[in-house]
Amino acid sequence: MKQRTPVVVNILIIIGLLIVFYYLFVQSYSFLASPYFWGTVVIGAILAYIHSAIGDLIENNKFKKLTAEEKAAYLSEKKIPFLRRMYDSAFKKQSATEEKDILIDHGFDGIMELDNQLPKWWIGLFYFGTAFCIVYIAAYSFTDFAHPLSEYEKEYKEQMASIADYEKSQPPVTIETAKYSADNIAEGKELFKTNCSSCHKEDGSGGIGPNLTDNFWINQPEKTLFKNVFHMDWNGSPTNPAMRPFGKNGEVSGAEIEKIAAYVYHINQEQPPITPAQGGAAPQGTEAHWEKE
Repeated sequence: MKQRTPVVVNILIIIGLLIVFYYLFVQSYSFLASPYFWGTVVIGAILAYIHSAIGDLIENNKFKKLTAEEKAAYLSEKKIPFLRRMYDSAFKKQSATEEKDILIDHGFDGIMELDNQLPKWWIGLFYFGTAFCIVYIAAYSFTDFAHPLSEYEKEYKEQMASIADYEKSQPPVTIETAKYSADNIAEGKELFKTNCSSCHKEDGSGGIGPNLTDNFWINQPEKTLFKNVFHMDWNGSPTNPAMRPFGKNGEVSGAEIEKIAAYVYHINQEQPPITPAQGGAAPQGTEAHWEKE
């Protein structure tokens, strides 16, 4: 007669499975504070105790039918701790007598085959994996769990909310507070492509608008190049309506203009100019004498 698993172990397994299944559908551990979860745990524990009580009745009935030797062997095995029994069943090696009973009647080149049982831990993992797969597929098919588009939307909304909270807590960037930073060049380049490249080309060499890589400027309302770019992007050009006031119109924020100005400063001051021979627009305006930042 086989030894049964202690009810405490069954309850722990039930709790572990409930945690996994709840997480698959709730997608967070917030359910640990829910009375519904703990109610399910209590119901599961009660059912486990009922199952154990029924098992005790069946076990007692079978025990009465055993011989004296079988009873002694059963009681002796029952004294072995549960974890020790699990270890022995997983890694136990058969005796010569037991091997004769499971020897398969065929062989080759003196090599014989035994009809060994699969290890209990392997069988347990197999059944757990099967159950987990079924629940996972159900959660993926009928809920938002592990769905890439849903996860993207959720993370996107969280990021946008965090950006909005950050911008609320930070003072807006103005021409007085804006500063050049090399860290803004890469992002400023992307913003420049989106908002400015249609007139000035992606590299700033000019087309409809003037060449931003040379040292000639039509409008020079500020003393430094970085501030001048910020001023023009915020207020627009008084001589060219195509250069509209992006900042005042609300098309770009002060923080974004700060990054665009960093990129324009970079291609104008830290890179060689793109000449007409290289495809750049011809100089327009007068030569600028910028003060150092």
